Amino acid sequence: MSNALTRHIAANGLATLTLTRPERHNAFDDGLIVELTAELAKLDADPAVRVVILAAAGKSFSAGADLAWMKRMASYGESENLEDARKLAKLMHTLDTLSKPTVAAVQGPAYGGGVGLVACCDMVFAAPEAMFALTEVKLGLIPAVISPYVVRKIGNSQARRYFLSAERFSADTALRLGLVHEIAPQDEVTVLATSWATQLLNNGPASMLAAKRLVAEVSNRPICSELNDLCAQRIASQRVSPEGQEGLTAFLEKRPPNWVKH
Repeated sequence: MSNALTRHIAANGLATLTLTRPERHNAFDDGLIVELTAELAKLDADPAVRVVILAAAGKSFSAGADLAWMKRMASYGESENLEDARKLAKLMHTLDTLSKPTVAAVQGPAYGGGVGLVACCDMVFAAPEAMFALTEVKLGLIPAVISPYVVRKIGNSQARRYFLSAERFSADTALRLGLVHEIAPQDEVTVLATSWATQLLNNGPASMLAAKRLVAEVSNRPICSELNDLCAQRIASQRVSPEGQEGLTAFLEKRPPNWVKH
């Protein structure tokens, strides 16, 4: 693992990935994108990992694309840019579809692709110092790769504003838009994120994954007989699953389920 990223897995199953390029405001380049994607895949495949926390060292969460990387991309042809963009798309997809809950601790500014990382996480906790911006159009670019995740979080109307204006917006605004779930003092953000991540350990791992997938399946679909039947199928399958049976039995027997460690 490079000096740009650290990983820590606690005994209780909480894994923390920390961006550690504070001198570059945790901006990412092609190397860090590949490394972060690989580390997320490893955590996803590790049965000992229950929840993943994404954090950053220094004053910034992530400034998005690294300047040196941007200079290299400017000299690339379209095919090279396409391959480069696909690597970033793979990172966002990997984070978004991780089978474990993801919790972001945003202690400082997040710009461009940094907003994409935030939008891909299930729960987001931010400090008042955590400014946000989608500044791509100022450079004659567009936030294409991260757009599905950001638009899903803040909606079409707000995306039109912030994609076009490239303006900075505060943590309070991010909270109102739905990009952030809760705000805490800067020195308490990681503590709060860890506290919520620890609470998630009380929930069934398979049921949390099924719940994540359920949100994706029912989002923006009309409520109709087909959707109602899909939802009925999902709960029926979950009830007869080993985890569903254990959870219901533990509740009736007034004991903790077997996924809760003592």
